[in-house]
Amino acid sequence: MKELKIFGLRPVLEAIENKKSIDKVWLVKSSNSKLYSELISKLKKNNISYSLVPKQALERKFRGKNHQGVFARISPIETMPIEKMIQNTELEKTTPLYLLLDGITDPRNFGAILRSANATSVSGVIICSSSSSPINEVVVKTSSGAIFNVPISKVNNLKDAIYLLKENQIEVIGLDQTGKNSIYDTDLLNPLAILIGSEEKGISKGILKIINQKIKIPMTGNVESLNVSVAASIALFEVKRQRNS
Repeated sequence: MKELKIFGLRPVLEAIENKKSIDKVWLVKSSNSKLYSELISKLKKNNISYSLVPKQALERKFRGKNHQGVFARISPIETMPIEKMIQNTELEKTTPLYLLLDGITDPRNFGAILRSANATSVSGVIICSSSSSPINEVVVKTSSGAIFNVPISKVNNLKDAIYLLKENQIEVIGLDQTGKNSIYDTDLLNPLAILIGSEEKGISKGILKIINQKIKIPMTGNVESLNVSVAASIALFEVKRQRNS
């Protein structure tokens, strides 16, 4: 697999913190940012090659993107087999919380979901190889580097992943507005996997048939649905609230 090109101060800093293999970093000279100074210090400390380049060079390469004057080439983001993800969670001896993504193809939504997953200590995110956003520089940037801290499993069939989770006594709950029960009235304390569908189509009908239950986020006004990353964040933080109370 080719190297991954990433941009932004926080993603590059997170890549260094997580010992990712970094080929080289390109920087626009700046002295007004604390994060910039921190990045220079860590590049030197870790003997990572870097070069100072004109701002126009990055503007041409990342036109319309918030590159923050930083660009790097790193090794690809690694995914893991779902069996190993479950095994690792068992070794941690914490109550599992997985996130299943069904058809999230927008890299910005994917990145935002990963950021929330990292903030709520999700055990792992499970995606389908045939219907998911690629893991690219937009995902890394939108996640603010959180992607380096969240285990990701890429499976061929989401149904098989659900069956495996259920075999390991993990309840699979779908976030769907046709659900009868509110997320706030649902017990989320047990080992759990939350299933999120795409904003356009929701959760696939075939998958809805095999999950344990559907729950909804109660809404008022004329809003029929939330952005998928917002909905995922609400669900994950409700799990965190219940487990920490």
